Amino acid sequence: MQRPMYPAKTPPLHHPVPQKPVQVPVMHSPPPPPSSSNSYNSPYDNPSYSQPSTRSIPGGNLHPQSAAYPSWVPQNMNGNFFSDPAAQMGFSVANAAMSRGTDMAEKNLNRYISALKPYFAVTNTYVLRKLRILLFPFPHTPWFRTSTTRPSSTPGGPLEYSYLPPSEDVNAPDHYIPLMSFVTYILFNSLLTGISGNFHPEQLAQTATTAFVIVFFELAILKMGSYLLNINGGEGQFLDLLGYSGYKFFGAILMILIGEVMGMNSWLAWAVFMYFFAANAFFLLRSLKYVLLPSENGQDGRDVYTNTSSAGVPRGQRRKRRTWFLFFYSYVVQFISALILTSNVGKGSGTK
Repeated sequence: MQRPMYPAKTPPLHHPVPQKPVQVPVMHSPPPPPSSSNSYNSPYDNPSYSQPSTRSIPGGNLHPQSAAYPSWVPQNMNGNFFSDPAAQMGFSVANAAMSRGTDMAEKNLNRYISALKPYFAVTNTYVLRKLRILLFPFPHTPWFRTSTTRPSSTPGGPLEYSYLPPSEDVNAPDHYIPLMSFVTYILFNSLLTGISGNFHPEQLAQTATTAFVIVFFELAILKMGSYLLNINGGEGQFLDLLGYSGYKFFGAILMILIGEVMGMNSWLAWAVFMYFFAANAFFLLRSLKYVLLPSENGQDGRDVYTNTSSAGVPRGQRRKRRTWFLFFYSYVVQFISALILTSNVGKGSGTK
């Protein structure tokens, strides 16, 4: 006799019934904190705390005092944000700061442009006469710059002296010829490199960097010497020195051109190099005299730069030091610069 595998009827299931009732504790609110000086720190002092309203935010309806309520949501999100007094005040402060910064930048830019504008006030007559002086500076005379007077910027102050622009004075430095010579030198050097078959795109950047470093090195020497010799000329002196430092590129172009025609290793090419070097040195020696050797009294109206006297240094010794510094810059520094500018021209620094 076999027993059945499963019972014929499953007995019903009965859930257990608790014998004693479960005591559920009643949750009470904590007692209010002691009185505070700031009523906004206590939610019990807020009348709307008993019946807080929920705000609709992205993500669902949350209680404003809930920990899940994001802190970045503005309290008046349902209203107009731009009508909030705090937002309006922030916009006003930001607008005032932007306006102040724009005015300051525009003022400085206009000041720099106004300072550079006279150095580009040149004419065709001035350019031709200036180039002739650069080529043949020895017979030129006079070398002093013409100055003019203008009313003082301060009420009741003395008359102020200022030099005439290049268009009215051939002895005034300009930035047009140095800038054009600088660009022409870079292009001419790259052209000769291309003719020799050694040109590569980096040649333009390398030539420009070399020329820029030479100008920067010369300006650093001039400013350091002016500082040590107590010659203060301000912004106008720096712009004048920048113009005088750029005239060497005109002579360097002629040195390279004549050297390519006659041969860079010929004695005639070296004679041409020495002539243009001497011409540029003599030009700087006579032109920078009114920048690095200002008049001791300044009563002739020609020397605009300030001559700050050194305590304890005699007048003759002070002028002797400045003369030696002018000679050092005009001959020693310019000779080194001319050698660097005319060496390895047209050869390139790499192969194709």
